[in-house]
Amino acid sequence: MEWSIQEIARQAGTTSRTLRHYGDLGLLAPSRIGSNGYRYYDQDALVRLQRILLLRELGLSLPAIKDVLEGQRDTAVALRAHLRLLEQEQARIGRQIASVRTTLHKTQEGMELMAAEVFDGFDHTAHEQEVTERWGRDAYEEGDRWWRSLGEGEKKAFQDEHEAIARDWGRAREVGLAADGPEAQELARRHCAWLSSAKEPSRSYVIGLGEMYVADPRFGKNYDRYGDGTAAFVRDALTVYARHRLSD
Repeated sequence: MEWSIQEIARQAGTTSRTLRHYGDLGLLAPSRIGSNGYRYYDQDALVRLQRILLLRELGLSLPAIKDVLEGQRDTAVALRAHLRLLEQEQARIGRQIASVRTTLHKTQEGMELMAAEVFDGFDHTAHEQEVTERWGRDAYEEGDRWWRSLGEGEKKAFQDEHEAIARDWGRAREVGLAADGPEAQELARRHCAWLSSAKEPSRSYVIGLGEMYVADPRFGKNYDRYGDGTAAFVRDALTVYARHRLSD
């Protein structure tokens, strides 16, 4: 069975122009082109488009999606990975929803709050594997000890500071500031000062962290929720700052 480009666009909630663009980039080739010049797509193409749309929803750029698709040729393995990621995100959001509901209820009723309830779903250990793989087990354990040494007020202040920085990154990108300009570089200084709460960051660490903000949607969404492209803007500004102001 196959579908025309118009049918696929309608079902996927996109446009024929977008699908043609995907084809021009080598992301989604039609299974055949009819004598009338129309593009048609078979079941394999549908599955590939689903993967593209999932990765787009997670915040990846089209070049990054192309790299992912070329690196994961086993469709079943790739879809299982997508499914695990979506299920993890669903569970995390579910915990956050329950946490906010509890906080709302208890504050309205004048009841005492418990930190474990307020911050459920915001667990820093969720990224243990990524930190260990990128910077080593010692780096994770050092950060973990630092985090656990903080009081509840200190943890909230740390999270609130990051939230303020993320909002300011979004505003800076929205008004079109240059990543290497003085305003963005001041934000990069603030960002690195926030990071240094746990440990003085090195040049390679900050540059790697910026790349991770873009490559990993679980991190990038903390910035892109303030406007598409914010994570990439953060990465570019941090890279400039690190190269000129930090050392390894």
